[in-house]
Amino acid sequence: MGISLQKAYAPADALRLLSRRSLRLSPLLGLLLAGCAVGPNFVPPNPGLPSTSFLASGRHESTQKSAAASARIAAPDPDWWSIFHDRRLTKLEQQVADDNLDVKTATLRLAESRFQRGVVASAQFPGLNGNTSYERQQPSKNGLLGLFSGGTGQEASGSFGSGAGGVPGNLTAPFSLWQYGFDASWELDLWGKVRRQVESADAQVAAAADQRRGALISSFAEVARDYMQLRGVQMQIKIARDNLETSRQILDVTRTRAKSGVTTGLDVEDAAAQVDAVRAQIPDLQRQQSEQINALSYLLGEAPGALASELVTPGVVPPTPPRLPVGIPSELARRRPDIRQAEAQLHAATADMGVAIGEFYPSVKLNGSVGFQALDLKNLWKGSSLQYALGPSVTLPIFEGGKLKATLAMRTAQAREAAIVYHQTVLKAWHEVVNALVAYRTERERHATLESQAKHARSALDLAQARYKDGVAQFITVLDAERTLLQAQQQAATSATTVAVDLVALYKALGGGWETYFPVKHPKTTASLL
Repeated sequence: MGISLQKAYAPADALRLLSRRSLRLSPLLGLLLAGCAVGPNFVPPNPGLPSTSFLASGRHESTQKSAAASARIAAPDPDWWSIFHDRRLTKLEQQVADDNLDVKTATLRLAESRFQRGVVASAQFPGLNGNTSYERQQPSKNGLLGLFSGGTGQEASGSFGSGAGGVPGNLTAPFSLWQYGFDASWELDLWGKVRRQVESADAQVAAAADQRRGALISSFAEVARDYMQLRGVQMQIKIARDNLETSRQILDVTRTRAKSGVTTGLDVEDAAAQVDAVRAQIPDLQRQQSEQINALSYLLGEAPGALASELVTPGVVPPTPPRLPVGIPSELARRRPDIRQAEAQLHAATADMGVAIGEFYPSVKLNGSVGFQALDLKNLWKGSSLQYALGPSVTLPIFEGGKLKATLAMRTAQAREAAIVYHQTVLKAWHEVVNALVAYRTERERHATLESQAKHARSALDLAQARYKDGVAQFITVLDAERTLLQAQQQAATSATTVAVDLVALYKALGGGWETYFPVKHPKTTASLL
């Protein structure tokens, strides 16, 4: 049973009511209250995502149609990198869960939150302690006991003599005290304060689990992005070396023609300058290759260059599919770990409000202790040495200097802040998906155009070389065609890398192909393309 947020703001009325009627509360009422929990009950927020289209201009269908459509569409593949059909990339991704340091840290934080939940949940049960002790005591002869012996500092005469007050004089004699026993204490959760604390702890565990999934998905995406950029740099190196060979061949032609007196030394110098210009690009590209390999090594918890022997062999950017398994927009809140984490934190903040409200109500404890006490060890085990104490205690907050009200106001503000953070997270995720979808689509169109440009540039260079050899065209035409081809090929290679990186960004924005478990070894599955 929960109370509304408006009622939570009147703790003084509740206290006055309890103070007037507390003596008339029956045990039956206590049993009824045991099933209640003060504070507002958490209701999952509506993320406000579209039903069928991520794009604002998309056509929206009814919720029933969207649910039916989602049932027919397969969930995004958790092994989303398999869509690239690159064995080396797959091998790297399968190492992430075991080797990435961010994932390991998130795993430990999840374990810590579960331990913390256990600490909080322990308050639901009675506490039982065992104790045993031995003491040798010497009461002060000049202390308070002297008042019962007829004076201060006066020892009583006789072994069992009495002072003026009739108290045995041997009260000030040294004695031994043996005792052992058990004591227990149990706070009755009449108002559900402890249950709200456990509810908050459960929500924190859920938030830590989603943080762990988020770390895994981010690491997957970062490995894929760095791998695509590495292959893109290696394509750039190959393009530079191929063009360097072409430039050398053109340089040889110009030198031959210059020796024959067909052309001037100017063409030779221009051709040699082009060779040096192309050659100068290679060292910087090799530096980028080394940096990308080191970045991948870091993501897998390896030393710099540890993956060099495995990745230095040139490769190409894996091709991307024409269609994508983007899933149902309304399910984004279920797939994105950051949205689920924000929802869990809102849940925890709501439960903390109930904890703050519970502080206004009386605390009822059942206390008890049982044990044996004797002045002689041989008498410690006798039934006559038994002692016990049983009884309840009630603590009622009367004056806290505004602490309880301020705590409740703070928890309420934190819950409102968590609600804003949740909706901000959803909106940010929606923007990221839309931006990634548009970027991927437009870059694919651009890449197709650049590939066509590179083919035409290759044909133009071949024609210019043939005409130059025949003496029909000037060398400047060949030089311009060569530079145009190099630029077109580099742009096409860069665009291919961008397309792959945009696809990685899209999968990350979609929640990485959401999964309900934390995989160590990833099953082989096939994505359903939409």
